[in-house]
Amino acid sequence: MMLPDATPLLAGLLVFAASALSLKLGLSVAVFEILLGLAAGSLGLEPAGWMNYLAAFGGILLTFLAGAEVDAKLLKDNFRQAAAIGLLSFLTPFAAGALFCRYAAGWSLQASLLAGIALSETSLAVVYSVVTETGLGKKKTGKLLMACTFLTNTLTALALSAAFLKITATALLLLAAAGAFLLFAGRFSGWLMSRPALTGKVIEPEIKYVFLVLLVFIYLAELGAGQAMLPAFLFGLALAPQLAGTQAAVKSRLRTVAYAFVTPFFFITAGMQVYPPALLGAAGLFIALFLVKQLAKFSGVYFLAARYFPEDRWSFTLLMSTGLTFGLMAAVYGFKEGILDGTQYSVLTGVLIASAVLPAFAAQRWFLPKEEEDLL
Repeated sequence: MMLPDATPLLAGLLVFAASALSLKLGLSVAVFEILLGLAAGSLGLEPAGWMNYLAAFGGILLTFLAGAEVDAKLLKDNFRQAAAIGLLSFLTPFAAGALFCRYAAGWSLQASLLAGIALSETSLAVVYSVVTETGLGKKKTGKLLMACTFLTNTLTALALSAAFLKITATALLLLAAAGAFLLFAGRFSGWLMSRPALTGKVIEPEIKYVFLVLLVFIYLAELGAGQAMLPAFLFGLALAPQLAGTQAAVKSRLRTVAYAFVTPFFFITAGMQVYPPALLGAAGLFIALFLVKQLAKFSGVYFLAARYFPEDRWSFTLLMSTGLTFGLMAAVYGFKEGILDGTQYSVLTGVLIASAVLPAFAAQRWFLPKEEEDLL
């Protein structure tokens, strides 16, 4: 008798185990989801097709939720500080990573540029998870951290598009369509979610509407050879006023759905996709590239963070030093297009996973703010 596919059962076990470890040890569940995914991949478990798609959607959903957490007024009032940190947070690891891969590791120019772009990002998914789970999102430092993360990743997304993605008439048309929708997304979505006939229904039409828009963004991005992360974040940003006010219950339910089932697969699949033998065979390069990323992020963020957030400079710097979401998308793109070989992909992905786990672990374990800080 043919045995049924055990992959869904094992995936469910990993999701639950990560939650149990998170509750036991008091660290972000994303950290354990990545580590358990890495362990599963090391034992030969590969993600099924449905897991890969769910993981991709989970990354988009996390990006939307991160955008919904940004306080637009706080960002506007502190834009100079956020822009300075976001710019240096992007430039220093981009330059350091690209130069190291090109001249120290001997990678091709395209591979080096892609590595620099991948290393330049700050993980929206990891930062949002830590900020949400620890309550840091209710503090001004946490809100500005999300804003700086957004600005850094905007530059990363633009760099990836400018360097590698093909500009076609279809891509431009789809970009224009997404941009036109985003201009009116806040007003239209707020009107739709406030309709008496829709609110408070057990069928959750508001959540299904958000899911539909995100799926449309994914489809349009694939048609136009683009990325759905940036429009998803802007969609969340457009809905932030409603989701923080009259529709706060919708955000709470959406977050519950996301964390219970969808987003764990993003982190678990990221860990499963690393090829350990290739990583072990290039252990020296992996360690060196990880140090390059972390030192470059530190030099780009710490001194400004010490100036603007003196009491929270370490937590701010460490969380800004995480990487995963856009970096993984860049690495996957490079591998599919033949820009990166298997070893380069595994090393780069391993560095991104290590940068998602270690700085977040240190920040959450030793450096998270304990009290509300003063306004900047």
